[in-house]
Amino acid sequence: MFKSKLQFWTLEILLIVAIIYILTKISFLFDPVVVFMSTLFFPLLIAGFLYFLFNPLVSIVHNKLKVPRTIGIIILYLLFIGLLVFLIATVVPIITRQIKELINDIPFFINEIQLFIEEVIHSEAFHWVQTQQYVEIDQIMNSLSSYLTAIPSTITGSISGLFGVITNMAVVVVTVPFLLFFLLKDGHKLPNAIMRFIPSSYRKEGLLILKDTTDTLAAYIQGQMIVSLCVGTLSYIGYLIIGLDYALILAIAVALTNIIPYLGPILGAAPAVIVAMFESPLMVGLVIIVAVIAQQIESNLISPLVIGKRLDTHPATIIIILLVAGNLAGVLGMILGVPVYAVCKTIVLNIVRLIKLHRNYKKELEAEAPKEI
Repeated sequence: MFKSKLQFWTLEILLIVAIIYILTKISFLFDPVVVFMSTLFFPLLIAGFLYFLFNPLVSIVHNKLKVPRTIGIIILYLLFIGLLVFLIATVVPIITRQIKELINDIPFFINEIQLFIEEVIHSEAFHWVQTQQYVEIDQIMNSLSSYLTAIPSTITGSISGLFGVITNMAVVVVTVPFLLFFLLKDGHKLPNAIMRFIPSSYRKEGLLILKDTTDTLAAYIQGQMIVSLCVGTLSYIGYLIIGLDYALILAIAVALTNIIPYLGPILGAAPAVIVAMFESPLMVGLVIIVAVIAQQIESNLISPLVIGKRLDTHPATIIIILLVAGNLAGVLGMILGVPVYAVCKTIVLNIVRLIKLHRNYKKELEAEAPKEI
């Protein structure tokens, strides 16, 4: 028996290895599929994100006000366009001005860094460090010099790479509204369409799993957006009060990075602390105070009210997910890691629940069955 099982699993493993080897040799056949999926990934991701954000509004207009979904979507688009025009007229000029000021101040920042390094070099502590045999000071100085020399070329390369990003953004801007329109219009039909591929006896439970999964994902996305907007607004007000330069840009950075749990607030406050370091130590302290106050309000007041404990995930688990997802896919992985985990966890828990119910049902049938004499 053991021998037959060993032969069976050996054969299975060899077949899997052979299939993987063959696929690596014909990988060129999958290149068009990879290109197709990578092209659609970001438009579908953004459209899905906006779907979970705006679908409740369309459903309210359709169910409560008895307005057709298509008309409700058009109304939502008109309101969104109006809000976008308002932001372009009021907020974009401020952002543009602050970006120009930041770019113009980059040489000043580089000069300040160089002066700081020179002061460190001529300090007594630095001379003491030089005398220590375990410190390779020449290698450190060469690395610093190479890094400072490469800053202008790095900035130039980033600017040239920016055109590629702008092109990709243009594709996203054109395609996302169409994808979002059809998702909002027919997205509620998707669960029933998926259930057609599942046996009829499991369709009811399958719909419950899909509903639970979409509710979890929608709650997370809507909650994170509201929380990030509140934290960004609080940070902007705080930066204005303390008189920090580039307040709006830095507050937007706080709002965007706050989507990442736990690590996001630290990443968002880092640019503000760096800018404050070029002003004074007092400004650094004020920025830290603003960040702490904003995060305390968020963690103790806003998040419990908006998100609550819907994800029911331990903080240690979230940190592990962020570390692994960040290593695998960078910032995008850190943003998507927690919601993907929440969705997978919801699906697995529901499947386990269904298996237990099925087993209990079989036991009840066996207990009720008449015993043979």
